[in-house]
Amino acid sequence: MPSPFPGMNPYLEHPHFWPGIHHLLISELVRLLGPQLRPKYLVSVEVRVYESIDDSLTVGIPDVTILRPQIATNSTTSNVAIAAPPTQSMKVTIPMPITVREGYLEIKNVATKEVVTVIELLSPTNKRTGKGREMYEEKREEILGSRTNLVEIDLLRSGKPMPVIENNIESHYRILVCRGNRRPNADLYAFNLQNIMPVFPLPLRSEDAEPMIDLFSLLNEIYDVAAYDLKIDYNGEVVPSLSEVDAVWVDAWLRDRGLRA
Repeated sequence: MPSPFPGMNPYLEHPHFWPGIHHLLISELVRLLGPQLRPKYLVSVEVRVYESIDDSLTVGIPDVTILRPQIATNSTTSNVAIAAPPTQSMKVTIPMPITVREGYLEIKNVATKEVVTVIELLSPTNKRTGKGREMYEEKREEILGSRTNLVEIDLLRSGKPMPVIENNIESHYRILVCRGNRRPNADLYAFNLQNIMPVFPLPLRSEDAEPMIDLFSLLNEIYDVAAYDLKIDYNGEVVPSLSEVDAVWVDAWLRDRGLRA
């Protein structure tokens, strides 16, 4: 069964589902591109490893409980600080350092071992402040300073988008195709939840034909094979949350297809 949405399925962005989607989409890209690029190129799965703080308990959870101290009022003004009376301890959770592994793809020339193109599928850690974004930005700058082509796929609404000069561009999702011989110019495919997901070319060297990547078809295959129609409750709210306008559109779209009561 295909995904019910015309483009990106926002339910797949849930922190519970996204790690699996990320892994499976990288695998599908290898399966798609490998046969088309051989024998000149090979597709290699690489892994970026770093230590980060585990904030998985709070990422994507809309409700936050705030403990506000009770302030005692006293008609007598004083400059002397009075120690608060002792209270019972509270159980708290401490953020723990964890090892993060992020997969990405490299297209390599078989004869020269040169990395011709890097394909990055952004993770939530790449889009929020912290070690994950810092490491990715360093890698991005390194690629942009070389002749290596970059394909940057952002299928996550939350977080801060990767920078482009035209920073007034607003969209839910982005695909950046940046050729090493045309920088600083690049092609940005910006699209929203309601839009069809664009098909885009995989940049190689100028003398080579560029295969087209249809992410929507790949995501539909993943959705079907991994049975996400059985995993997702379409009566539930989308996480991360939608704007009011987008929530109304999703509600109407799902009701029209009999997926929401």
